[in-house]
Amino acid sequence: MALSTRDDTLPSTYSHSLESLSLGPLWTALHVLLPKERMTAAVPHHWAWRDVRPLLHEAARLVPIEQAERRVLVLENPGLKGMYRVTSTLFAGLQVILPGETAPSHHHTPSALRFVVDGEGAFTTVDGIKCEMAPGDFIITPPMRWHDHGHEGREPVVWLDGLDIPLVRAFDASWVSAVRPARPPAAASAAAQAEFRWPWRAMRQALEESAARTPKDEPVVRAYVTASGAPALPTLGAHAHWLRAGERVRAGRSTASRVFHVVEGRGESRIGEASLTWQRGDTFVAPPWHWIEHANGDARAPAALFSYDDEPAVRALGFWQEERP
Repeated sequence: MALSTRDDTLPSTYSHSLESLSLGPLWTALHVLLPKERMTAAVPHHWAWRDVRPLLHEAARLVPIEQAERRVLVLENPGLKGMYRVTSTLFAGLQVILPGETAPSHHHTPSALRFVVDGEGAFTTVDGIKCEMAPGDFIITPPMRWHDHGHEGREPVVWLDGLDIPLVRAFDASWVSAVRPARPPAAASAAAQAEFRWPWRAMRQALEESAARTPKDEPVVRAYVTASGAPALPTLGAHAHWLRAGERVRAGRSTASRVFHVVEGRGESRIGEASLTWQRGDTFVAPPWHWIEHANGDARAPAALFSYDDEPAVRALGFWQEERP
């Protein structure tokens, strides 16, 4: 809703005087600045992998990596058109890299995470540590850490980029360095990669073990955390979700924004009043304060979702609230 800085009931000379001094009557905009109900312009939305994948591959053909620097198709929320945002605080995009390509090294103030969607053979280097990228792997690049990408495989690789760019821009703090050529990285041990990379193989096993201990219809969720138990990034949290065969779970609602990606299986999620049908490779968004419910559409096999959110920032700022079903 647009803000109004003019009260038409006031004398026009008075309104002109306010405007000439860069003053505005609060009473004309108070209901927008402080609404009586939680509001967001972002809407639930779903991006199907079968639709996006060919456009990513076409982008790889049309746009050289030297021109793009990062070859990304942005997941733009229909309620936030022209803003390059998936919610008011989160950015989401799908990035593609071809065999033999390298993306130059840079660093920036926004936090960034990557979840590998498709293909093998690519890697991300963070502060000189080479992190392999296999489907389902989760990799972070914390603020102001040098990072680049390369590809030593034989097929295109796609990953989901999640950043807090809109949040950082709200503080007028968004900044990126000049690029520098990527240096050939040395192989890094699993221990060295552990600061930045969580392999899907290990997370999937942890989910299966949790599912065996969790009562039926209770959510099976594992957080991606650091060695100290903190969220993966200061402003961004990430989770893996497991839906047992035919299972339906209601996760509740909260003041956090969440982006979901389908790692395995097929099903349906209800986000507020919207019903979104999904399968492997799809991505969908849940704006804040929307009830979330997930259902596995396969009665014989599990489904797995990845999600990232702004919950750490929301909690740190004192805005956190949730309701459970």
